[in-house]
Amino acid sequence: MAQNNEVAAPPKKGRLKTILLLIIVLGLAIGLSIAGTLWFLGKGDSDNADVEEEAAVAEEAFVPSGYLVMDKPLVATVQHPGRPRYIQVHLALESSQEAALQAAEKHMPLLRNTLISELGGLEFMALQTSEGRSALPEQLLVAVNETLEAEGEPPVDRVLLRNFVIQ
Repeated sequence: MAQNNEVAAPPKKGRLKTILLLIIVLGLAIGLSIAGTLWFLGKGDSDNADVEEEAAVAEEAFVPSGYLVMDKPLVATVQHPGRPRYIQVHLALESSQEAALQAAEKHMPLLRNTLISELGGLEFMALQTSEGRSALPEQLLVAVNETLEAEGEPPVDRVLLRNFVIQ
């Protein structure tokens, strides 16, 4: 009879040890990653606390602007040799103080008169340039604030051009 002379293969080790070792290594890697991240983020806590306090103070100090939209456009004749030229602007006033907007609304007829006079003194050729158009809101702001100051009212922050037409 034939004898079985083959050497018996060693018993297969369970995959349980390999899987368990892999889980332990992955758990350590994730744990070290989290610990490293927290350490780096927590490293500058004293500096971050000062910055966060300053940001909180700055956020509390923020006051949103309010707007007063002038419903009717301002129309004036601008200076130009030859045929008459006209300007039409739709304006809005911006201020972070509600009292300034209420004062502007209260004195609207006076403000409209001042603004029309200011627009009438402008040169047509100066308004054709981008510098002239960009300087216009600042000129109108000065006129508005001078008028409000003469009435004893707080100034507005900005004059906004909603629409601008010259012809």
